[in-house]
This record gives sequence, C-alpha cells and structure tokens, in this order.
Amino acid sequence: MNKASRILFGLFLVLACCCISAAQEKSQANSIPKVLQITREYTKPGRAGIVHDAAESAFVQASARAKWPTHYLAMTSLSGKQRALFLTSYASLEAWEKDTAAAQKNPSFSAALEAASVADGAELESVDSGVFVFNEEMSLRPVADLSQMRFMEVSVYHVRPGHEREWNEAVKMVKAAYEKGVPGSHWGVFNQVYGGEGGSYLVLTSRKTLAEVDHGFQVEDKQFEAAIGADGMKKLDELIAASVESSLHQLFAFNPHMSYVQEEWIKADPDFWKP
Repeated sequence: MNKASRILFGLFLVLACCCISAAQEKSQANSIPKVLQITREYTKPGRAGIVHDAAESAFVQASARAKWPTHYLAMTSLSGKQRALFLTSYASLEAWEKDTAAAQKNPSFSAALEAASVADGAELESVDSGVFVFNEEMSLRPVADLSQMRFMEVSVYHVRPGHEREWNEAVKMVKAAYEKGVPGSHWGVFNQVYGGEGGSYLVLTSRKTLAEVDHGFQVEDKQFEAAIGADGMKKLDELIAASVESSLHQLFAFNPHMSYVQEEWIKADPDFWKP
C-alpha cells in the first residue's frame, strides 16, 4: 500500500465507536449527534493539566447547579500542541439556538458562565470553534455510547476542490471492504460546515484502551487488504491521490474533570466520571 492509500486507510483502522453523545434530552443520552459543535482551547505553556482542570471545573459546577440539560465531553491532547477539545451535540442547529437562548435568559447561570470564562481565559493562548454535521452515508454502524471509552483518535481530511466524486468513491470502497472483511467495524464521519476550510471531513474514533490501536495495525489492516484485493488497492491509491489534499491525525484522552456528562455515564462508571 503506498502513501496515498494509507492516508485514507489510516482513517478507518480498528474502527470503533466514532460519535459523541451529549444530547439535550435524557431520552437522547446515547443518540447519534446530527450537529456537533467543537470548541478548541490552546493553553499557555505550563498552564495545562491541573491548572486548566481547575479553571474548567467552574463550568461543570455551574452546569450542575443549574441542572442544565445540555452536556458536553472534554478531551485533552496526547499529541500535537497542548489543547483541550469540548464536544457538544445537538439534534439540529435550531436546538443549538434554543439552548443558547435559554442560557441567556437564566441570569444566575449566565453570570456563573461569564465568571468562569474570565478565569479560564487567563490560562489560554487562543480559542476557536467549528460546527460539524453527521454524514450518515459515509458512516458504518456508528455507536453513540462513549461512557466506557477513554481515548479518541481525531482525523481531519481536506478534499481537493472539484474532486468530491473521487473522494466519495474512495470512501465507498473502504466501507464495502470493511463490511466484507472486518464484520465488527463501525465508524462515523462528520462534514465541517462552519469554522474551517471547505471540503473538510472529521472522523472520531474512540478507544477503550490504546491496545485497540495496536490490534488495528497488527490485525485489521491485513483483513482490510485481503478484502479489497490488489486491484481494489490500486484503484484506491489512484482515487486518494486525486482527491485528498491533506490529512491530520491526533490522539486525545477523555478528561472527566472538564466534562459535564449525563447521569447515566456517571452511574455506568463513577470511579472515572466522578472521581
């Protein structure tokens, strides 16, 4: 397999649960998010770890006191620049709008969030955010419950303008090969619609342990190659070379101190989610 096909192939290695569950309603606690809002905070040198955990805990405490129905998952980087990601899911953009409006109409909650933001800002170098929409066609049996997961592989792919056809065909080939050769595989893909370059696709692959990543490189890559065949791999190489402009892969660890998760998650594993 050459470098071109590895760009896409790396996207789908040991595909596990790939969707964030942080729904507004209790009945949606483990649903697939249709809209995923991600805030990214880069910390100042030396201000990550316990210092940033303490600042972020103010947001968690404010949400808990208000019994706020919208939850979020926080992750901190194990690769790349030191940063934290905060993922919140919604059923729609309208649901996001209503949640924001409700927070603004709650004086005590808004004041607590504002105070927490001021304190947190002192620890940060920069902040940005993006909005992503779930792509069902490119996904395969996505699983929503992340309560037992501990790590997340985050991959971003930029498709060359005018080459969506080749990209779509390449993804279909990979999906078909995994359906055939790796029966237990499942993943989710999100299109970035705001806050980034056009033609950007986000893949979130959750892991219970990093041993699952080892297993992917040692076992599932071979299963994939056997399923797609030599001719299929050659065609995939060509499609990826034509369609993928760049890719970036990072590793994150779930951070319970910064996360405001559902009661169901805490009950499922209180030692982790409520240390």
